Amino acid sequence: MPISRRERPAKPALTREGIVDTALRLMDEEGLQRVTMRRLALALDTGPASLYVYVANTAELHAAILDRLLGQVDLAPAADADGWRERLHTVLVSYTRLLFAHPSLAHSALVTRPAGPHYLTLVETLLALLDEGGVPAPQAAWGVDILLQSATASAAEHSSRVEDTRSDEEWRRLNRALAEATAETYPHIHAQAADLVSGTPEERTRWAIDMLVNGILATPRTR
Repeated sequence: MPISRRERPAKPALTREGIVDTALRLMDEEGLQRVTMRRLALALDTGPASLYVYVANTAELHAAILDRLLGQVDLAPAADADGWRERLHTVLVSYTRLLFAHPSLAHSALVTRPAGPHYLTLVETLLALLDEGGVPAPQAAWGVDILLQSATASAAEHSSRVEDTRSDEEWRRLNRALAEATAETYPHIHAQAADLVSGTPEERTRWAIDMLVNGILATPRTR
């Protein structure tokens, strides 16, 4: 028999916090692509129009999910580790590992622009570390964006390999192509074939961060 609306238990009031909680649960269970305003409304037993009071659209919803997860980035080493470069490296690696743990979000983070408190805290921490290292403020302001873009792209590429069952074969095919490149046609590839694919992910990540930081330090803003 249908249950009268009067006999149903009262639903908890909608809040932005509760909406993001439910969105996170859906992402973990069904993947980020399924976290739409319509699917979220169904999970919350409400209409999509009710959600727009708290979240403008799906893009803002995904940005809110990312900001919530950024609260898990380990910022403690920013105060504990030795040397500002080492602390910067530790924070960025923590950020990258967070995205590794949520592959679908890593792709979204390439275009998602969070603006919540956890994102602001992350940026503030990175700016403080660059300031400690003597990076001029204008270069640090643009440099933070480059550092986060690089870490996000690395996580997105890694997640693609994890999710794509063909990635191992593609990687082997690339290795074979590099190894078989002839000195006559591809002299530079032939000479550096092994080094092009050398290094562990950790070694490459550390080098990339150091390379970017060195560039940020050495490249003045033109305006």
